[in-house]
Amino acid sequence: MSKGLRLTEKWMQRALWLVAFVFAGFLIGLGSLIVQNVRDVEEPLTLEQFMDSAQLASVQAEREAAHKAQEQAQSRLEQATQKHTVASANTASARETFANWLATRQVTARPEQDPELIKRTEALDALASAERKALAAVEAEQQTLLDATQAGERAGNRWRALEEPAETALFEAQTARDLRVFGYRLALTLPLLLVAGWLFKHKRKTPDWPFAWGFILFALFTFFFELVPYLPSYGGYVRYIVGIILTVVAGRYAIRWLQGYLARQKLAEALPDAERRQGMLYDVAQTRLAKSLCPGCERAVDLKDGKNDFCPHCGIGLFNRCTACTTRKNAFARFCFACGAAANTTLAD
Repeated sequence: MSKGLRLTEKWMQRALWLVAFVFAGFLIGLGSLIVQNVRDVEEPLTLEQFMDSAQLASVQAEREAAHKAQEQAQSRLEQATQKHTVASANTASARETFANWLATRQVTARPEQDPELIKRTEALDALASAERKALAAVEAEQQTLLDATQAGERAGNRWRALEEPAETALFEAQTARDLRVFGYRLALTLPLLLVAGWLFKHKRKTPDWPFAWGFILFALFTFFFELVPYLPSYGGYVRYIVGIILTVVAGRYAIRWLQGYLARQKLAEALPDAERRQGMLYDVAQTRLAKSLCPGCERAVDLKDGKNDFCPHCGIGLFNRCTACTTRKNAFARFCFACGAAANTTLAD
């Protein structure tokens, strides 16, 4: 902020910049909602849209049936496996008991125990038969699960056969959709940039400059954050090309402005001292002097040296004598700091 501004004026300038940023913030919020909603103009694409509809329903039904059959077979297999485990444990326990009893009988060799031997042998055979039936049930459920798994694999192969060409078609359609959505965003953003350029050229120094700068900030934010990230890539070519174009445009503008500025400075430095002062702003002159810069050519000047009354680079007067009290004073001041007499200055506000 310029040191030559009045205190109230400084704070009002800051307040007006705050107005500009707040105005830009509300515009950015509204613009972001509009730009984000542009993508909903067209319905989102799905892979199923590009599959053969005649085969899609049957393949989906086949996959669902195979998945259901796998779940059911897996559940039955777990039950059958548990039953076989129980049957195996019962048979093993019975065999151990029978072996112990048989060993006892051999020691005693009592004939009256022969019916008991037959009974125990029959019971053991029954348990072994139950175990074999449980094992057969496990094997049957394993076969059922294998059949369901193979059916699911066949359905998966058919699905992938439908999916591969559909993925290519979906990618192409998605690319075309993204280009159209980008076109919608571009159609919204370009007019904002054009309006911002017009405001920058014609309105940035008017009394309504906070709103002009607020809109300019909004347009720049919309361009760099709501449009540039959605630029089609094509391997990065588009983004690099757009970056090169923007850099060239901005660079040429900066070069022309600098050349024009230097040309104007040379013309101004060739004018008489009084005429040069007429085109200077009071606050700008005071700010440059506070930074030990010449208000006319902006080159560094040693203002602490009491003998430097004129700029050694462009010749403009920096210090003069008060016509009332002859005190050496700032040649760009409107009043003498020693006696308060009005100075003969033509600086603009």
